[in-house]
Amino acid sequence: MIKNKALIERFLRYAAIDTQSSEETDTVPSTMKQHDLAKLLYEELTELGASEVVYDRENCVIYAKIPEVKADGEVSAEKDQYAALGIGFISHMDTSNACSGANVKPRFLYDYDGTDALGLLSPEEFPELKNHIGEDLIATDGTTLLGADDKAGVAEIMNMAEYFLTHPEAPHCPICIAFTPDEEIGCGVDHFNVEQFGAKRAFTVDGSEFGAVEFETFNAAAAKITVTGRSVHPGSAKGLMKNASIIAMEYNALLPADERPECTEGREGFYMLMEVHSDCEKAVMKYIIRDHDKEIFEQRKKTAATAAETLNRKYGEGTVEAEITDSYYNMAEILKDHMELVHEAEEAIRSLGGKPFSEPVRGGTDGSRLTFMGVLCPNLGTGGYNYHSRFEYASVQEMELCAETLIRIAGTR
Repeated sequence: MIKNKALIERFLRYAAIDTQSSEETDTVPSTMKQHDLAKLLYEELTELGASEVVYDRENCVIYAKIPEVKADGEVSAEKDQYAALGIGFISHMDTSNACSGANVKPRFLYDYDGTDALGLLSPEEFPELKNHIGEDLIATDGTTLLGADDKAGVAEIMNMAEYFLTHPEAPHCPICIAFTPDEEIGCGVDHFNVEQFGAKRAFTVDGSEFGAVEFETFNAAAAKITVTGRSVHPGSAKGLMKNASIIAMEYNALLPADERPECTEGREGFYMLMEVHSDCEKAVMKYIIRDHDKEIFEQRKKTAATAAETLNRKYGEGTVEAEITDSYYNMAEILKDHMELVHEAEEAIRSLGGKPFSEPVRGGTDGSRLTFMGVLCPNLGTGGYNYHSRFEYASVQEMELCAETLIRIAGTR
């Protein structure tokens, strides 16, 4: 049974807006359609009466604040209240470019009975579905993603904002809110204004299962491998041709075959070939490199660079160029010394009958970088599953609990 209809209606309203980001542009944001959701959120926050609502149109970031309400009903007007006492909540507006986010057609499955009733989500393929028997699920029609990553988080933050702004009697700490673009392509906080945001402690609301409080992510790097070949007529190619496509395959073979995403789990890192474009003259491969352990992460980058050096010795200097750049770091490196924020979230989850848990995130969030930018930022669940795919779904009951968690966190600090 849906208890918080306004939350679900809000989520569906946001999911209907196509905000897919793109790695194929050099604009900020990467797609202008992300402004469609940004404008709506700006208008809704303004209408609700939030303070200091700012729409950074140049960078497509939304900021807002809700002043502290003390137990005696007094509204705080202290200038530094947000940095000193505040808590922040952040979600991203874009959706993954791994699957279309246009013309999303949500489908409800009420009181899920554990079968493949939608003809799309089979518990044999997705065993976690069995954990949702008796719940109400929202899925897609199988042609697009749903957008719960991270519009479920956006809706839950807005639900929290609406609650406090329409219940002035409810005491809470100073609250800072931000919605960012381009998280899915690793650029979500490239232009994030920490001073404008205000809070020094925050949560990204961008996880999956209710109860999750995540504070450990990958260290991440991107590698662009460019192979320069030499094309000559195959009839007279001996000793002259350097086939860039072949050399590219040799490069990939020099990386450990059992250290790919499909072969790893938990804290095991990996190399992943994301894309390759090649012909005889030139090949370009793009990889992502991941590991939770900083020393092993550095060794992985060295392995990627050494593979290029090995092929240059074989085919000639300059044949293979490896450009390796860091993307983000494991936020546990800093958060391990500030676990009180994690404990506060765990207490809020327990107060709702949940069982808090932490697992190493096999990915990253905006919080990975924000933590190193001076905003301590673990990650909370949203109630969504199977992200980045047409098999994405969300549990209504988990979304409701995740939304209530934010209210408990802000109201009990």
